[in-house]
Amino acid sequence: MKSIIFSTTIACFLTSFPALVSGQPLPETKDLTLEGDLSSQLVSGVDVFLLRQLEESITQREMHWDRDFSSAQAYTHSVEKNRQRLAHLAGVRDLRIDFEDLEVIGFTSRSALVGKNHAFKALRVRWPTIRELHAEGLLLVPSRPNGINIVAIPDADHTPEMITGLAPGITAASQYARRLAESGCQVLIPTILSRKLEQRNGRATLTHREYIYRSAYELGRHLIGYEIQAILAAVDWFEKQADEKTDSIGVMGWGEGGLLALYSAAIDSRIDVACVSGYFDSRQNIWQEPVSRNIFGLLEQFGDAEIATLVTPRTLIIEAARSPEVELPGKGGAPARLITPSLKTVQQEVRRAHKLLQQDPELTTIELIVSDDGTGSFSTSKTLKQFLQSFENGQELAPLGDDPELISANDTAIREARLLNHYNDHNQWLLRESPFVRKEFMSKLDTSSVEKYEQSVEWYRDYFREEVVGHFDQHLLGANPRSRKIAQSELWDRYEVVLDVFPDVIAYGILTLPRGIKPGEKRPVVVCQHGLEGRPQSTIGEEQIAYYSAFATRLAERGFITFAPQNLYIFTDRFRTLQRKSYVLKKTLFSTIVPQHQQIVNWLKTLPQVDDQRIAFYGLSYGGKSAMRIPPLVTDYCLSICSADFNEWVRKNASTRHDFSYIWTAEYEIFEWDLGSTFNYAEMAYLICPRPFMVERGHFDGVGVDEWVAYEYAKVRHLYQALLHIGDQTEIEWFVGPHTINGVGTYQFLHKHLNWPEPHNP
Repeated sequence: MKSIIFSTTIACFLTSFPALVSGQPLPETKDLTLEGDLSSQLVSGVDVFLLRQLEESITQREMHWDRDFSSAQAYTHSVEKNRQRLAHLAGVRDLRIDFEDLEVIGFTSRSALVGKNHAFKALRVRWPTIRELHAEGLLLVPSRPNGINIVAIPDADHTPEMITGLAPGITAASQYARRLAESGCQVLIPTILSRKLEQRNGRATLTHREYIYRSAYELGRHLIGYEIQAILAAVDWFEKQADEKTDSIGVMGWGEGGLLALYSAAIDSRIDVACVSGYFDSRQNIWQEPVSRNIFGLLEQFGDAEIATLVTPRTLIIEAARSPEVELPGKGGAPARLITPSLKTVQQEVRRAHKLLQQDPELTTIELIVSDDGTGSFSTSKTLKQFLQSFENGQELAPLGDDPELISANDTAIREARLLNHYNDHNQWLLRESPFVRKEFMSKLDTSSVEKYEQSVEWYRDYFREEVVGHFDQHLLGANPRSRKIAQSELWDRYEVVLDVFPDVIAYGILTLPRGIKPGEKRPVVVCQHGLEGRPQSTIGEEQIAYYSAFATRLAERGFITFAPQNLYIFTDRFRTLQRKSYVLKKTLFSTIVPQHQQIVNWLKTLPQVDDQRIAFYGLSYGGKSAMRIPPLVTDYCLSICSADFNEWVRKNASTRHDFSYIWTAEYEIFEWDLGSTFNYAEMAYLICPRPFMVERGHFDGVGVDEWVAYEYAKVRHLYQALLHIGDQTEIEWFVGPHTINGVGTYQFLHKHLNWPEPHNP
């Protein structure tokens, strides 16, 4: 989406205007006395609201659980739906490949044997996971196996060789894969994608992890999910090769590996013991962590404590130790930081897990081991001893042996590049398949008549509200309208308006009332929505930005009442972090924007000059994005016009083949969970149907290409005209121009469908 950037020479009077009027309020409203930048105050208020929602999510999670404490078996059964929910949110949705054995990778120039010492040998291996994806890593084969099989998971910035002692970077005492193998465990170590930063396609600088996360997230998958699948495929292999019932399976990881160990053990009950080091924490600040950890709806049901309760009655060992310390600069990617949580926070989260289990001795199998003050080295001997002794066939930790001999080094950069390409190829395959998935998803629509269509589409509207956009289950406050007159001309009067929505959340915008409205006359309203980094002033011409063509003012001069709201997408990272805070609550920016618009419409209907059946929505750029998401849910909007945004939206977000894909840009908030399986722009338009819907498209608008727009709009046209026989309710206008309001066909569309006569001399 092209950014709408305003000149710094005029930005100095964003919400202040020439003293042309006295500032009197509209009838039936209070004086608006707020001063300063009202747009900034709106964003700040939403931030306060979301931070409170994050905190309150802790106590609200219990409504999603129905734990049965009558026995360990009953408990495990009672949380199965939560286990499945976590797997779905993490993108663990695909059947794994059934395979017989690991592939041992050798070359003509070097053997599969990577290294060895007196206690184990390290082999280069790979194994299938889902579809055509493979995991790669090392298999440590002990000289004297003890019947314990471990998946040892490195942090994202560690390699399998580092935790084995075959590459520098980790002290010998913390090389947990090596120490477990020296103690007799068979250890399989998957390669985890790193946090290496690279400029992508000459534009945004992203970590490898964010690069894969972006496409996957749009398609209902997750890098975390792909890596969990690699771990669980290893568990499949362990289980298949086990000859004795005494064989046990465990997982252990540090940092990102700790995350994956925790999630894997929570999802798959075949894992007997899990050890999580340098990761366990309260996740209320997850929005500050790398965006590749962003899981839609995570905190609605799960903090780390809740996930831990999915591991019990199996053993979970938590090591409070130094975490990876990472600072990501946000040069197009999402800014982020990782820090070691305080010991107090870790202890509180462990206590919370115990409390959720009602301190049941049979279930309280979560143990905390502290390294120094919680910031000490990871995988200490104490932790490893406890880990090994927690298995049914518990073993002792062997003394640290001689350093392993490196025999055949891996080119870890080439291995990671291969993994990166495989993940990307899989995402692009999912993208190609997504139209078929969406078609099946929408198959319950009944197009035999307009009436039956309107009935059948309601299920999809509810799904869109709850599962895609996200909905705050809160009642709107009383609007408490405040206003002040800010400008006037021979043709109109203009007011700033502020309304209450939720606690700390306001709606703010500019109302333009045409002059000459007769007593008792009811006029149509057009809500005119700005784009990225825009303001209400952008749409009225106060900030003379050519793209907008002052359309809120031009339409008022044609006799329409217009209202220009402030939406949240302003102030760069300030609003993007609102999206990050929303996502983990199973919400989006539009979870807040939609009720703001509902309150706006509710208030507009109270004005004596407004016809409450003729309130239309018209948005440019990010406002066009809004035109696809707000009218489906604010059904009081009688029509919607999407300008400079309509697209094959899923492809624009997930494609790594096209230069104008969001994969390459700084809009890290733009990706929406699982749209690939549910709602592209055609499907969103289905939620507007049978109300009038229009697309305004400039041939040279860089947000997309004409063939994409035509392809996606053709599905909309087919629904309106071929299936429902209401083709006159939808139009597309193509014009020779850029990313802009053209204001020709769209104005005619408004006059036609709002039943308002066109002026003789517009």
